[in-house]
Amino acid sequence: MTDISRCLADFAAGLHYEDLPTDVVQRTKLLILDTAGIMVRARNDAESTPAMVRAIERLGLATGDCAVPGDVKTYAPSAAALLNGTLAHSLDFDDTHAEASLHSSAPIVPAALAAAEMMGASGKDLIAACVAGYEVQIRLSLALGPTDHYDRGYHPTATCGIFGAVAAAGKLLGMDADQIDSGFGIALSQSAGSMQFLADGAWTKRSHVGQAAQNGLMCAVMALEGFKGPRHAFEGKWGFFHAYAPNADHAKATKDLGTHWETMRLAVKPFPSCRYTHAAMDALQKIMKDEGVTADEVEAVEIGLPMTGMKIVSFPEDAKHNPESVVDGQFSMPFCAAVVLREGTMLWDHYAKHLKNPDTLALTKKVTCVNDPEVEALFPANMAGKATVKTARGTFSVLVNMPKGEPANFMTVAEFRGKFSGLSEPYLGVDGAGRFADAIMGLETQNSVSAVLAAGKPQAQAAE
Repeated sequence: MTDISRCLADFAAGLHYEDLPTDVVQRTKLLILDTAGIMVRARNDAESTPAMVRAIERLGLATGDCAVPGDVKTYAPSAAALLNGTLAHSLDFDDTHAEASLHSSAPIVPAALAAAEMMGASGKDLIAACVAGYEVQIRLSLALGPTDHYDRGYHPTATCGIFGAVAAAGKLLGMDADQIDSGFGIALSQSAGSMQFLADGAWTKRSHVGQAAQNGLMCAVMALEGFKGPRHAFEGKWGFFHAYAPNADHAKATKDLGTHWETMRLAVKPFPSCRYTHAAMDALQKIMKDEGVTADEVEAVEIGLPMTGMKIVSFPEDAKHNPESVVDGQFSMPFCAAVVLREGTMLWDHYAKHLKNPDTLALTKKVTCVNDPEVEALFPANMAGKATVKTARGTFSVLVNMPKGEPANFMTVAEFRGKFSGLSEPYLGVDGAGRFADAIMGLETQNSVSAVLAAGKPQAQAAE
């Protein structure tokens, strides 16, 4: 039996900034920038945030030295990890890995930020720690087989994310491989994340990612202080692979570790909705641009998806045609399609505008989803999608096999900064948002992560 847990622990403990290729460093800074902008907006504009903040305050955790972007207050390290992790996933605007079918930065960057502030770490330290976390988390999901994992009701962003958080936090805490291995073992008892939120639009998809960040940090600190976790956390008889998926491929967890960087396969989102909706939204934009199609002339829309995506964004059909909350809308392909047809794009602010709009909801009911064989053939390597729009003057169809933001169709630095500015400027101001972005993009020159995060404080706190 290969000791996968120890192999991943050795990798995390031994990884240094100087080991990272230049493109991995640059990509990681962009991913951190992307995450920070989402945190700022979600701290001030996500409907689930006030309840989370009140809970943290009631627990006595709203005192400490760890920052939350977009917030004038500071928190205890565990609370900062919890809140930042929840914020990073609250808009469903965060990065994704197509084959692993998960989000990476949301559980990992928050745990790393808290640990970095605890230790007075540098920007280089933060970059290396995040890469360690990304590589561990993504590889675990690849080994599980994300479709099997989803079918059991688990959300791999959280279930695998806690182990990535252990790796990232452990790296910043100066833990050796034995300690990180023990941290993995402790985290095995905390790995959770249920897909039940899809049934009624609950907020737990956000919170269990935050809890993965918080618990990963706490498990790492426990191991640092000598608390013993079981060995063989992943491959053991009652370990992660055996308990969370029926047909795990253990070899994928360590294949080409340290030479092939899964971090470079992370994609970013131009739209604040489930990644499975994006290729079809790109296809609709192309039809509108090339054929001049407008929402008013649409008679019917057929969206082609892979079956894994169908289960998340098109079933049950009645619920997806009648979204009531932001979460409902984020996971409704018909709603996302209707918004794009009406607006030409989809922004975070469009949820408030369209969820109760009768014209948008009427258009939503013209959208049907099918398991398209061309799209299925491209999955899981690509989150492809197809859109077919029927009008009185003709039927138009486009297949997009590589949605915008995927590694082979990546956003430019200017596009990243534009997304960041759009999310953060309402709360940081134009100058403040620019300073925060500049600090993150110069992370490798920063001696203090705390100084970087200080640039993310607003001049005045928005009302909760």
